[in-house]
Amino acid sequence: MQDQHTLDRQANLVGSLWMIAAMACFAIEDVFVKAAAVTLPIGQLLILFGTGGAIVFAAAAFLTKTPLLSADVVSRPMRIRVLFEVMGRLFYALAIALTPLSSATVILQATPIVVVASAALIFGEKVGPRRWIAIVVGLIGVLIIIQPGSDSFSTLSILAVLGMLGFAGRDLASRAAPKTLGTAALGFFGFLAVVAAGLIYSVYEGVSFATITLPTALHLCGASLVGAAAYAGLMKAMRTGEVSAVTPFRYSRLLFGGACGVFIFKESVSTNMLFGSALIVASGLIIMWRSKPR
Repeated sequence: MQDQHTLDRQANLVGSLWMIAAMACFAIEDVFVKAAAVTLPIGQLLILFGTGGAIVFAAAAFLTKTPLLSADVVSRPMRIRVLFEVMGRLFYALAIALTPLSSATVILQATPIVVVASAALIFGEKVGPRRWIAIVVGLIGVLIIIQPGSDSFSTLSILAVLGMLGFAGRDLASRAAPKTLGTAALGFFGFLAVVAAGLIYSVYEGVSFATITLPTALHLCGASLVGAAAYAGLMKAMRTGEVSAVTPFRYSRLLFGGACGVFIFKESVSTNMLFGSALIVASGLIIMWRSKPR
């Protein structure tokens, strides 16, 4: 009979594999979204992408006989979560469409750092001086990538930062979300928030919807299916192994996203981006290592 230590190691291995698979799927989702954004207005893209993802999770809930509607859906943490989901999805979609995919992916990796800092400030979680130093180093990495005040600075880089802050707020709200809501419900309402983001931006943008071509339709279907798979894989990873063992594999998205940007969209990777990425990853790993139970 296997001891508990062996079972924990196996669970961590399985959880890590789920996390890597989820990050690969998220990178592929970004590729589909960026490709669809070539022919579609951002608002229309988000509406169609969100509708597709919501349908996937609604079908999953139907097949598993999981209820989607309950009193917990309109709880205060869920309302806050939806607002941050709208912010994160909207600005990150704009970042993907208007800036290099590789740089947007890198900036997004600062999300766990912001989550830890915000948890200390909002929820009163204990964060020691070494972890605060790591947080500052990670944020310096973001500044190195976007280079504010330099000739190469683009205000469009702020889009990825705003998207990252939105996702960080969503993750914080998820910590307080009712435990009765499963993956199907969170995914369903998460993608409905994408639809809401699209509707809001469509009104602001004031651009007529475009005709959907077959390649664009395939890109949208691919984004919805792969995005739903990525979301489900992420939930599976976080519920399989220890958080401290599984979470570091989030950074595999850097490799997948960077590779997609370089080989599919022919983007170049600057020295500043590599150095900033190293600081973000290092600070994130230090934060997780310092928070691991002794």
